[in-house]
Amino acid sequence: MVVALVDPGSTDITPLIHHPVLWASAAGVFAVVILQSAIYFKAIRKAAPAADLTPGQVRSSVRSGAVAAIGPSLAVALIAISLLPLFGTPAVLTRIGLVGSAAFDVAAAGISAGTQGAQLGGPTYTQKIFALAFAAMTIGGLVWMLSALVLTPILSKGDAKLRKVNPAVMAIVPTAALLGAFFTLAFQEVLKSPVHLGTMLASAAAMGVCLLLAHRLRLPWLREWGLGVAIIVALSAAFFMTSAA
Repeated sequence: MVVALVDPGSTDITPLIHHPVLWASAAGVFAVVILQSAIYFKAIRKAAPAADLTPGQVRSSVRSGAVAAIGPSLAVALIAISLLPLFGTPAVLTRIGLVGSAAFDVAAAGISAGTQGAQLGGPTYTQKIFALAFAAMTIGGLVWMLSALVLTPILSKGDAKLRKVNPAVMAIVPTAALLGAFFTLAFQEVLKSPVHLGTMLASAAAMGVCLLLAHRLRLPWLREWGLGVAIIVALSAAFFMTSAA
């Protein structure tokens, strides 16, 4: 039994975050992704003649896609490295690297820990809190995927009708919802101390500069790197402000 191998009240989360069950689950997820990739590549080669694509063009397209994915992949890797002490390698590989979103998963973990009066990475971050945080991330991701599977056909019909009435509605409503959610999470943090406020401002400034440069210099990859750069700037700002204080 997994329960017998851990101590829910212990703050040493290392035995739990690297538990063999988590590693086996991560390996299973990667096996599914590799199998899917093989199936997609086979389907591409099979459908290429119908689209008047030569084998050379197919190889060139795949190679271009692989090169274009390097930037976003490094950005994800950078974010994942910063989260390894909190969630461990198996959880980060599956949740951040493949299925989930760093912003969503960290927010879900923080909220679940907050319901128990604990803080991620703090002295109250016990094995029990990690289990709750990981469960929240996993359940949230599961509902996310199931919702996309079930609701996409339904919402597409409503989307078509709304666009006939006012095309701007479907662009404004989702953006407003995301801004409201992330503003609430950020506002809760900046009230804790001047260091928290300075960290958020430094991170926001870094992200703003990355988006501006990406637009002005026509560097789309910089948008993908923006989150990783903002995290480094925020960590550096927090370190210097804490040292000064």
